[in-house]
Amino acid sequence: MAKQLKLKIVTPEKLVLEELVESVTLPTLEGEITILPEHVPIIAGLKSGDIVALANGEHIPYAVVGGFVEVKKEDGMTTVAILADFAEHIADITDEAIEKAKARAAELQKLAENKEVVDFEHFATELDRSLTRVKIADKWKTRKYRK
Repeated sequence: MAKQLKLKIVTPEKLVLEELVESVTLPTLEGEITILPEHVPIIAGLKSGDIVALANGEHIPYAVVGGFVEVKKEDGMTTVAILADFAEHIADITDEAIEKAKARAAELQKLAENKEVVDFEHFATELDRSLTRVKIADKWKTRKYRK
C-alpha cells in the first residue's frame, strides 16, 4: 500500500473534508506547493485558488479563499490541516451558483468604487470569494474529478 497523508479541510462553519490521500496541491502566499507523505513540517498562509487532493488516482478539487495550512507529523503519519476562510468542493458550485457569484462580484465591484463605503475590507473579501468560485469552477468544468 502506498504511503498516505491525512488531509483535513476546515472552515469557520464546518469540517469540509477529512480523508487519507496520496498528495495535496494548494496555493500558498509564496506559490503553489504539493505535499506528499513524509513532507517536512510547515505553516503557510493560503491565497485564493484551488486545493487538489489525489486519492486512489482521482482528483478531489476544492475552491479555497484565504486561510492557513499546517503540515506536521502525528503518530508517524503526515497530517495536513487546512484552516480556510472559505472552501467548497467543485461539484457544489452549480451553474446557478456561478451566475449568482458573477452577479455578486459585479455588484461588489460597483460598491467598492464608492469611496464612502465604510466596510471596504468586507467587500474585497466577498469579491475575492465570488471571483474565485467562478475561476475555479471554470477551470474544472472539462476535467475529471471525484464528486
